[in-house]
Parts: sequence; structure tokens; C-alpha cells
Amino acid sequence: MCGIVGVLGKHEVSPVILEALRRLEYRGYDSAGIATVTEAGALDRRRAVGKLVNLSDELVHDPLPGKSGIGHTRWATHGAATTDNAHPHRNGKVAVVHNGIIENFAAFRAELEAEGVAFESQTDTETVACLVARRLDAGDTPAEAVQAVLARLQGAYSLLFLFEGHADLMIAARKGSPLAIGHGEGEMFVGSDAIALANMTDRVTYLEEGDWAIITRDGATIHDANGALANREIRKVRMDAARIEKAGYKHFMMKEIAEQPTVVGHVLDAYLSDDRQGIEMDLEGIDFSAVNRVSIVACGTAYYAGLVAKYWFEHHARLPVDIDVASEFRYREPPFPEGTLSIFVSQSGETADTLAALRYSRDRAAHIVSLVNSSESSIARESDIALPIHAGVEVSVASTKAFTCMLTTFAVMVIKAATERGVMDRDTTQARLADLGKLPGLMSHAISIDGELNRAARKVADARDVLFLGRGQMFPLALEGALKLKEISYLHAEGYASGELKHGPIALVDKATPTVVLAPHDPLFDKTVSNMQEVMARGGRVLLIADAKGIAQAGGSVWRTITMPDAPEMIQPILYAIPAQLLAYHAAVAKGTDVDQPRNLAKSVTVE
Repeated sequence: MCGIVGVLGKHEVSPVILEALRRLEYRGYDSAGIATVTEAGALDRRRAVGKLVNLSDELVHDPLPGKSGIGHTRWATHGAATTDNAHPHRNGKVAVVHNGIIENFAAFRAELEAEGVAFESQTDTETVACLVARRLDAGDTPAEAVQAVLARLQGAYSLLFLFEGHADLMIAARKGSPLAIGHGEGEMFVGSDAIALANMTDRVTYLEEGDWAIITRDGATIHDANGALANREIRKVRMDAARIEKAGYKHFMMKEIAEQPTVVGHVLDAYLSDDRQGIEMDLEGIDFSAVNRVSIVACGTAYYAGLVAKYWFEHHARLPVDIDVASEFRYREPPFPEGTLSIFVSQSGETADTLAALRYSRDRAAHIVSLVNSSESSIARESDIALPIHAGVEVSVASTKAFTCMLTTFAVMVIKAATERGVMDRDTTQARLADLGKLPGLMSHAISIDGELNRAARKVADARDVLFLGRGQMFPLALEGALKLKEISYLHAEGYASGELKHGPIALVDKATPTVVLAPHDPLFDKTVSNMQEVMARGGRVLLIADAKGIAQAGGSVWRTITMPDAPEMIQPILYAIPAQLLAYHAAVAKGTDVDQPRNLAKSVTVE
């Protein structure tokens, strides 16, 4: 969601900023723009709707000189995707780019319109530019103007300002939305994501909540929310630009699906001993025998990973679990019984709803643990313990490898909890760890059936509606499979617990509606077969994804089957994520949609 880049450089910055914005395309956007200040102090900008290639074309026809500049990719919140609504926004002597939402912008707009200000956009961001410009006109310095306006803003934001007549100045501010400052040799950089700074610097300072910074080529002066000088650490961040290349694949999503055996192996390397006989997950201060309840909070795909974890915690560790969608969690003001372990799951570590839920839980839960893909993210820094999921950079908006890495991290945690609670004896623990060790090989096998899934997906792509069914720990996989399909193919898809079919969804069954059944041969398989028979009795087409034993038992009347490798029960949800992902991927390719950057979606959702 929305990308920010700023450069105080030694060379012309427009091409540098454009390349940095390309590294942020994975976040999702619908327009883009750049503003620069020339050495003579002239402030100008270029903006374009759609992909960055349109902005690139604009810059070819109408170059934008200057060695100081700010850039932005916008994901629309206030106002449609138009050139007028694209960032940077400018008023008078100031230009600004913004991630987040200014909640009290309507009051500012009314105030400014009463003074005769004419707005060119429908955005909340333009009001910020107008407020700062008004104070500059009244004689404030840029720093004074920004500080005064920040004190009035409500909501979540990261802001980056550029000023006419100031070729060696940017001002950055962060509240609720991430922002990082990069340090070079006689150059300075700003990015909403450290990935944006790859190829420019590996020395990064992360602004903390409420910070604002005055940035020149000599460095950054950072103030905290109270205006006091703040000493923020410069961190050495390893950023491998090659990790955000497609490496020969047509889409990032397919590359990331193919990476799953490797990255799941990284999770096991991180949290298990070299011989895979012991757990080395550091949960310092947490004794699961003293934990009375687990609370899991997440959004989207991360929420579905939490649903699988709920099943595992309750079944294997005998720990009761509540799980909530982050955007609803704090509004019901949930009580926290003594001994509550709160777990927050987020791929980006910056998900606004999840971060707000974490802050609500701060003084209520006994322990706060996060599962994140970025150890430098806000959620990681504000947790008691942050567990990296080791997925590596995930560029495609639709999460794949992050999901299976979340599940694998949860699986290790559950086995640790069950062992500490005395629910799993040593032999069972060793058996479960051995099962985890089989995952990379089984996942490679699952990926190898890509051709079969491609053929099935082309048939599914012709449908208007698709149902997904699963029982027990496979129910969340039905939800995740439906989410993946709707995200990137734009087909309407819904996931249901198989046993709920007869309580309403069966009304949707007809010969035009495929029903995808995720059903390894487990203790619930017989019941799943009954549900499939209910679908087929009504003319419905069943695509059964199961192991060989399950497919044999289901009989020959099933429309299509996908044969998965046999797998131990606990790891089946991790393994069966792969056919769900591949089905969605190939359906999207068949429909010709933008697989990696589907419409209306963003990778890192930093607004509530």
C-alpha cells in the first residue's frame, strides 16, 4: 500500500526515484508521481495514472531536473485514481507525499475553503500541503511549519516534504505508518520500505512512533513526538536486490510458490536443532505450562494461518485459543484472563489493524509474541518476542510462501507448547519433529503436479462462482483457497466447513459451480465423502484434492482429481496450501488478470 521514496543525491534523481518506486510496486498502487527541487531552488512535479511505465513515459516527454526529490506510488483511499489525486501534492512552496489517512482532514478542508483555498483533488493529503504552505507564507521556516501542522493531525501517516528554494532539505514524519531513513556518503534517502533503498544504501534508521526528522545531505536530525531530540540507531540492513527479481519466472507469485520448499527449510533451520531432534525456538520468559489461554489476532491470509494454529494448539497442546480478525478485535474490548499469551501475525509487520490490536493488548496480556516477515517492522519492535517467519521478500500481493512459513513457525511453537505442558511425550514430540522434517521434500512433490492443476484451473476459470470445502484443520485451507482465487482471478469464491454445506451453501450448487474439496485421507474423510455425494447428487462438479487412498475411496464419479503425496496429519494444511495456490495462479493466468498486482489490493495495508 502506497510507496514513498526520497533522495538528496549527487546526481539527477528522477531516474533514481523511478527505479526505487519499481522496487515498491509489489505494495500495490494505481498512480505515481515525482517532485524535485533544482539546484536553483525550483520546485516541480510529474504525475501519471496507472503503472510506473506511464510516469516513465511522462518523464521522457517532459523531463524533471533536480538532484533532490520525492516520489510516491498511490493506493487510492480518498478520491479515485486520477492525475489530480496522484501524489506528490503541492501547494505554494511545498510538495508532500503521504501514506496513511488523515482522519480530521474534512475539518481542515472546510477551514481552508473558508479562507478561499481552492482544492484540485479529493485527497486528505492535499490539506496537509495547504496547511504547511499557509504557515510558510506567514513566515515560518519549513521545520517550524511542519512541526506546527503535525501537532494538528489525527490518524496514521508517514509524510515526506520537499520545499521550493531548499535543494538540501527533506522533512519526514511517521505516526502509525513506517518510514526509514537511509544514510549514504554525501547523500541521504528516505523510503517507506527498506527494499526501496536497496542499491542505494544498507545503513538505515527506522523512525519510531511520533518521530519527525530534518534531513540534509549531512545527515538527519530526529525529534520525538514531544519535539525533543532523539537518538535513533543506524542499522546495517542486508538487502539483496536479486531477491526481488523474477529469476526467469513469468510472475513473482509462481517464483514464490516454487521457493516454498527452500524457505520452509529455512524455518526449520532456524527453530530446530541441526539433527531435527530438538526445538531451539527462543520464547524467553514464556512457560507454556503457565499459559491458560492463547489469543491470536491477524488479517487476511495471516488470519487463516491463525485458524490452523487454533486447531493445532487445542488438539495437540490442549490450550484454548481465541482468534480474531484484527480490525474487529479491540472494538469488542475483549477481557484478558490471567496467563493469556497474545500472538499477532503479519507478513509485513506493519498491518495497521494488527498493530492497533497489539497496542490495545500491551498492558493486558501476560506476553505478546509476533510472527512477522520483517524483524525491523513496527509489530516486531513493539512485541515482547518477535519470531521471524523466514520467508524472505514476498513481492506478489497474494501471499504464498509467507503463509506456509507462518504455518511452519506455528507448528514448531505448538509442539514446544505441547511438550512443556506434558501433553506430548518424548516419543510423540520426536515423531512430530520428524514429520516437519519431511515438509520440504513433500512440498517439492506437490509443486511437481503443477501441470495437472493447470489443466483443472483452466476449467475452473470458466466458472462464475466456486465453492471450497474442508473439514477440521483443512477448513481454514478452504477459506484460504477461496481467498487466493478471488484475489487474483476475480472469480467469486467462498470457503466453507464441509459439514456446513447443508446449512445453506448447498443452495448454490449446480452444474456450473465447481466445488473444490481439500481432503487428505484423515479421520474425517468419510464425512467429507458424504458431503461430496451431496454436491454430486445435485449435479455439482467436484474437484477433489486428496492423496491416493482418499481418491480411491471417493470412487470414480468425481469430476476431477488431483493426487497429492501421502503426508503425516499435522503437516497436511501446510502441504495442501500449494495446490490451492497453484489452482488460483493458473486460473488467473487463464483469465489474463494481473497476477502479481491484482486490482484494488495492496501488499502492506497500513490504513485501518
